[in-house]
Amino acid sequence: MNTRQRQGVRTVFPALSALPGIIVGCMVMTALSSCVTTPQQAAGKPRHHLADGTYRNPQGSPADTATFADMVAFFFRRMGDTPPRVPDDHVIAQSEALTAFNAAQGDDSITWLGHAAFLLRLDGKLVLTDPYLTDVASPVAFGPKRYVQPGLPLDRIPEVDIILVSHNHYEHLDAKTVEQLPGKDRVAVVVPLGLGEFFRSRGYANVTERDWYETVTVADIEIEVLPAIHFSRRGLLDRNRTLWGGFAIRSGKRTVFHSGDTGYGPVFSEIGERAGPFDVALIAIGAYEPASIMKPVHVTPEEALQIASDIRARTAIGMHWGTVQLTDEPAFEPRSRLIAAARNSAWRNGRASVMRIGETRLFDDQIARSNRAERE
Repeated sequence: MNTRQRQGVRTVFPALSALPGIIVGCMVMTALSSCVTTPQQAAGKPRHHLADGTYRNPQGSPADTATFADMVAFFFRRMGDTPPRVPDDHVIAQSEALTAFNAAQGDDSITWLGHAAFLLRLDGKLVLTDPYLTDVASPVAFGPKRYVQPGLPLDRIPEVDIILVSHNHYEHLDAKTVEQLPGKDRVAVVVPLGLGEFFRSRGYANVTERDWYETVTVADIEIEVLPAIHFSRRGLLDRNRTLWGGFAIRSGKRTVFHSGDTGYGPVFSEIGERAGPFDVALIAIGAYEPASIMKPVHVTPEEALQIASDIRARTAIGMHWGTVQLTDEPAFEPRSRLIAAARNSAWRNGRASVMRIGETRLFDDQIARSNRAERE
């Protein structure tokens, strides 16, 4: 099996991982049968644009090493997933979370809703990232299910000013959430190339698509789409038809990095030079096992800290964990590994941390963590 075939198998999973085995098998075979030679770079466009209209990862990104046997075993393990035991300190009751969120009004703040979804208050504006707030990360009624409630219930999410979506996988771009959010006539949506129609077709009037390193300013908040090492797919025939990425979010006082989903590569040093530094980095730390399948598209907690260093972040918060079971590692291992790695590095003394789902943290308190670490 060549690299293209392995990629065809691997990219079926995020949208369809929990389908019954016979259906998954048929879909995998379909994906394999449609594999073709990788097209060339599109003339006159950056390297990640390909001539057939699809996209690819930055140069130097990790290679795919998964075998067909790796994938088959992985699919069967996912069908046996059961909800983990959730520690008492992982989730704040929604009523308490709502009270804390409202109490922070007037201050710049970060609220973790779970997985890669955050509400960011910046200069009086409200930014929502990667909105997945319903139960199932799937196009059908069965699939990977969240085992904890969102930090705030969907019907209590206030009307936001900006929505950012890093890529089209179901636990980052949830159609039910998008359809139920208020303010479609006024909210500004910023997405990587190709994702705009998803929102326009659902009634959003102000949608902007951007390539890597392109910016747009919305209500005095500057958004820059940044490279990431991942892929896109929501079905069998749309692999890499839309771009994926992360974000730089800049207000008058704050700079925030949101990694989206990503593997690790030299592009993050480039991001640090071109788009850094950042006050706070929101970086994915989960969905990394088995490495043979996940290393090209997700980072370990230790690699997440390396990204934070590369992009020149003052503080880092781990995300993309503790919400929905996608891969092999124990659900709460990413948290313990991040804390251990930070304790033994320059990220100790609170510079790198995790939040509780539903927690609201003031930016001033977050930055104070960096100041304390520097003094100690």
